Amino acid sequence: MQDELFTNPLPTFAATRKDALQQLDAFIPFAGRYSRDRNHVVPGHSNVSKLSPAIRHRLILESECAAAPLRRFAASTVEKFTQEVYWRCYWKSWLSLRPQVWTQYLNELAALQNDPALETIRTRAARCEGGESPIAIMNHFARELIATGYLHNHARMWFAGWWIHIERLPWQLGADFFLRHLLDGDPASNTLSWRWVAGLQTPGKTYLPRRSNLEKYLPPDVLKTHHQGLELLENPQALILPAEERPTITRPTLPSTPSMREGKIGIWIHEEDLFIEQSPLASLHPRTIISTRDTVTWKRLRYPKIKTTWLETAIDDGAKRASNAFEIEVKVSGDSSITEVLLGWAAEHQLQQIAAMRPEIGPLHDQLATLQAALSNAGIELIFFDRPEDLALRPLATGGFFGFWEKMQKLLEG
Repeated sequence: MQDELFTNPLPTFAATRKDALQQLDAFIPFAGRYSRDRNHVVPGHSNVSKLSPAIRHRLILESECAAAPLRRFAASTVEKFTQEVYWRCYWKSWLSLRPQVWTQYLNELAALQNDPALETIRTRAARCEGGESPIAIMNHFARELIATGYLHNHARMWFAGWWIHIERLPWQLGADFFLRHLLDGDPASNTLSWRWVAGLQTPGKTYLPRRSNLEKYLPPDVLKTHHQGLELLENPQALILPAEERPTITRPTLPSTPSMREGKIGIWIHEEDLFIEQSPLASLHPRTIISTRDTVTWKRLRYPKIKTTWLETAIDDGAKRASNAFEIEVKVSGDSSITEVLLGWAAEHQLQQIAAMRPEIGPLHDQLATLQAALSNAGIELIFFDRPEDLALRPLATGGFFGFWEKMQKLLEG
């Protein structure tokens, strides 16, 4: 019953575009106080927008979220909120230029999960995930994440810093815990944020959870209820991980406008972008449209019910809006792998081309080589489209966020 301090009232997370827009409108009056209040972790998380799941799957666009508060406030007043919206774009852009960082994480995670010699480490990590550690507030955060699919960003930093620097557990296992449970779990922002806390993303710069910081930003009654073990956070010492070579930047050639063949085109909607009626795909005249639930991958990654239910609702909403926009009945499928589903659907409708929004680096992107090869063998071309804003921002993430932010502002002003 103690955890009701956070979960009552339960935070709500829009799983449809309509609800996301309403939630954004409801947040606008509070956006002017965001810079002052955003670090405070309060019950229900009323001082933040709670739009991150909708933004991550593009039920609503970053540009929409950034523009909405400007109807009421000066840009300088809401700059911190705008920056936080675009951190997600920065992380995705950064990783798109260095995809090997994602591959390295997956390889290291697999080794940690499968090596028999690391069973003790896995057992300790499982106990921490289950809220069985000496620090009560961290146990609470673990339970909150599992129960709601969400943690306040400040709580995420405290938890990651505790996991790495106090418990001395591998950051990769913690990142996997977050990615499995977070409704807004984004391969780029999640992986790179954990690397930052560990001191790998910005070499030599770690994040340590300190008792004084928790006491400043948590309500006193929460700390009173979850005070056990706080003394372990009074003088934390950073775990210094071996230095890595700076990842090489890959500068991919920006895609040109695809060549489309009218008449035998199908559109594929996936969970990475659920707003296709306002995208480059909107100009197409498809024969058929399919929306996929990647249930095979969700099961492999051990997504919990709360997350798969949210994803199913969001995907169904995207399919319904696309059906109305294109005046075509959209099939929603998720019984088999993405490759099997698309092959069968394309054959049924005698498609020559399948068009989709380009997935960012992550679990869906990892499947593309196999998918494209299978479709090509069947005489079907898979073509990806990019949002213009993604193409514009991607090359800007060669350095840190604030350099990205300055270049982005000049780009938008120009």
